[in-house]
Amino acid sequence: MTQPPGPPPQASPPVDVADSSVGELLSNVMKDLSTLVRQEVELAKAETKAEATKAAKGAGMFGGAGFAGYMVLLFLSVALWQGLENVMDGGWAALIVAAVWAIAGAVLYATGRSEFRRINPKPERTVETLQQVPDALKGERP
Repeated sequence: MTQPPGPPPQASPPVDVADSSVGELLSNVMKDLSTLVRQEVELAKAETKAEATKAAKGAGMFGGAGFAGYMVLLFLSVALWQGLENVMDGGWAALIVAAVWAIAGAVLYATGRSEFRRINPKPERTVETLQQVPDALKGERP
């Protein structure tokens, strides 16, 4: 799991609020809440970006597998087909070549699919910290 950008937040020491007005206290609460929301949004962005990078890598592998499969199928299939025609009927040679490349395509597909299965679109750390917000507002510690 990747770390969010910037240093981890530091807990501030308790503040004596006996001489503060209700307006000041509400202002402080709103400021802290605003900071918390901004930090959570940044964390969600960082996690989403990491997962999008994994998705792009998997998509690139699918694209690369498709192009490589096409090129291999085009050039080596013709060469193999002609080579096999020296020892057997052309139809059987073509069928054997097609079966070999079908197996290669299946392996490339399975590799790309496994990359996509590693993707987690849910920003886990953001969800975890957001679940702690109600307790934090009540003054409880996790």
